[in-house]
Amino acid sequence: MEPSEFLQIIKTRRSIRQFQPKPIPLSILTECVNCARLAPSARNLQPIEYFLVTEPATVDRIFPLLSWAGYIHPAGNPQPGQHPIAYLVVLLNKARLQSHYVNDVGAAIENFLLAAWAYGIATCWIGSVKREELRQILEIPQEYEIDSVVACGYPAETSYQVDREDEVRYWKDADQKFFVPKRPLDKILHTNKW
Repeated sequence: MEPSEFLQIIKTRRSIRQFQPKPIPLSILTECVNCARLAPSARNLQPIEYFLVTEPATVDRIFPLLSWAGYIHPAGNPQPGQHPIAYLVVLLNKARLQSHYVNDVGAAIENFLLAAWAYGIATCWIGSVKREELRQILEIPQEYEIDSVVACGYPAETSYQVDREDEVRYWKDADQKFFVPKRPLDKILHTNKW
């Protein structure tokens, strides 16, 4: 792979909330989890574990436990027929936790998101989760903390990045195109001096 191809994966990855009703091969999702596990980990304690959910009935039970696109609710919610096909539940093994675990989670999930996008799989990393209900459905032991959930599926929408310093809220236009503002590089990069 050329560096430009890898950079394009990074630059075009977006949170997607509308998915095609097309199954994802388990081998691809497993490979994406493998990429997540190889991320850096503070003191190499590796506290993160993963619960992959692909069984349709369980996927359906998880959907109402998640909150979507708070800035534009309910317009950002997945529409009927465009729900996620799979979920990755991110777990923290409490016996392995250390003070910098949030950095571990960020690195691991970004690896997962980028690996998925390399296969054309869209994702949405969700922190607003009804954790105890999810724990019951998946029978997750109390020794694990539920960190977050990543919704997965082939994209049924396109998200566009726009440089904006004055706004952080994403939006949909009249044609239902999804726009995500990002602070411009010249506003956030300081080189050699302030």
